[in-house]
Amino acid sequence: MPDLQPHKRERRKQDRPGELLEAALDLFVEKGFAATRVEEVAMRAGVSKGTLFLYFPTKEELFKAVVRENLVAAVAQGAQEVAQFQGASGELLELMMLQWWHRYGATKASGISKLVMSEASNFPDLAAFFQTEVIVPAHALVRSALQRGIDRQEFQPMNVELAMHSVMAPLLFLVMWKHSMGNGGPCCEQIDPEAFISQHAKMMARGLSIYTNP
Repeated sequence: MPDLQPHKRERRKQDRPGELLEAALDLFVEKGFAATRVEEVAMRAGVSKGTLFLYFPTKEELFKAVVRENLVAAVAQGAQEVAQFQGASGELLELMMLQWWHRYGATKASGISKLVMSEASNFPDLAAFFQTEVIVPAHALVRSALQRGIDRQEFQPMNVELAMHSVMAPLLFLVMWKHSMGNGGPCCEQIDPEAFISQHAKMMARGLSIYTNP
């Protein structure tokens, strides 16, 4: 009976893009974009620099692939959940924020947010890419959840744009804390991310509720 399993070399070749993205993510989060060299990424992935360039012709394209793999996919999953959710909008808001933490904030990929904030001015093309691919759809997703609450008469009329930033701000705070003060040892305050997110979401839902006096 013929061996239906791919040969080890073939499996290795198929795995290379994922291994390169994993190595690149590690180094981008550890060192930042500017300080990461493609030679280091190739070495960590166990391939030559030439092999890396077969899959990703520039460091910029490698970074974009890392973002698409780790952030764009998470936003797409969130959009599906919002579209299918049947419960109250306040519950949806809490679910969205907690799922954001599970899929992104709690992972090492969340270090990309800190990288973009710190290096955007030096790499405007990458900042524009991140804005288009991640920030715009993520903001649209939060706006849609807030507008859902208004349309269903669960939330008071509001400035949806400002409310959207009120949802996003604590999430960004958490990842910045995690990748700076949060790893600073016993001298630094520790924050329970899920408890923090859940409390903030409930406070927002109560403040936005149609049954709360303006």
